[in-house]
Amino acid sequence: MRGRLLIVEDDEQIASVLQEYLTNRGYEINWASTGNEGLEDFKIGNYDLLIVDIMLPGLDGYSLCQSIRLISDVPILIASARNKELDKIKGLKIGADDYVTKPFSLPEMEARIESLLRRYKRSIREECLEEIYRYNEGLEINFNRKQVFLNGEVLLLTATEWSLLTILAKNPSRPFTKKELYENVWQEENIEGSNTVTVHIKQLRTKLKEDSKHPKYIETAWGIGYRFIGGRIE
Repeated sequence: MRGRLLIVEDDEQIASVLQEYLTNRGYEINWASTGNEGLEDFKIGNYDLLIVDIMLPGLDGYSLCQSIRLISDVPILIASARNKELDKIKGLKIGADDYVTKPFSLPEMEARIESLLRRYKRSIREECLEEIYRYNEGLEINFNRKQVFLNGEVLLLTATEWSLLTILAKNPSRPFTKKELYENVWQEENIEGSNTVTVHIKQLRTKLKEDSKHPKYIETAWGIGYRFIGGRIE
């Protein structure tokens, strides 16, 4: 197998043609028809590259790219009918690695995929095989295995707590609003006044043995939301 790809495309004909061609070329392909479905598939799958349309029902392609970039560096190739320069610039700025306009030739698409995969796999080889981050006060996060340790003790986190910690820890010092966290973790539009994020952050802090008045890892950004402040140990 040459790679595992996720196509996020609402046009069934385009997705079918692309899926058949790339499958015959040795790739394993999954297809999602909406942005929300694509984000959910990405979170539970193990993909080498994503092909994303911009004009998707629900979560659009730009928002999908931004959400994925919060948690992963996997290559993203935008394939869109929008061909204006500003559309391409926006796509690349929000995290896409390449942008191809429709209609595109299948050999060109394959060549772009090969190029992105070569660079991505080379960068992975240059890094540690396991993505382990160590922080002050004994916190250790293994992102590959989805494991968290505090002073050598395994912390049993729920899927929601893990998602919140991943977003915060992979974007240190950046303040996230409760709305951003809710929409990226729960993949639903935030309900004004909802305290769902607050409750789960409180549970996560408890497991991290945090004192909210003197936090070591998750700080309340007053008037905004939360940020990760754990000092990473190289």
